Amino acid sequence: MAETTKKTIQPNKQQLLNRLKRVEGQVRGIHQMVENDRYCVDILHQISAIQSAMNKVSLALLEDHTHHCVVKAIKGQDGDAAIKELMDVMKTMTK
Repeated sequence: MAETTKKTIQPNKQQLLNRLKRVEGQVRGIHQMVENDRYCVDILHQISAIQSAMNKVSLALLEDHTHHCVVKAIKGQDGDAAIKELMDVMKTMTK
């Protein structure tokens, strides 16, 4: 995963952190389910819930990025690079 030194202020930071804390709790729950030899289908349902929650986090970040960073770049004449970056992220997300 490529990281950059760019930083931004997350307008919905607390909501994102709260969702991530819930996901973290769900992952710990799955860990316990596996340790306790729970039924595979029950574990798979929980994994599906985590994937859905992470998709919501991704979409929220994508929306914030588009409304803030991409719009700012377009207004500052750096729109082509921002759109390329956005499309690259979307391609990665949809693999």
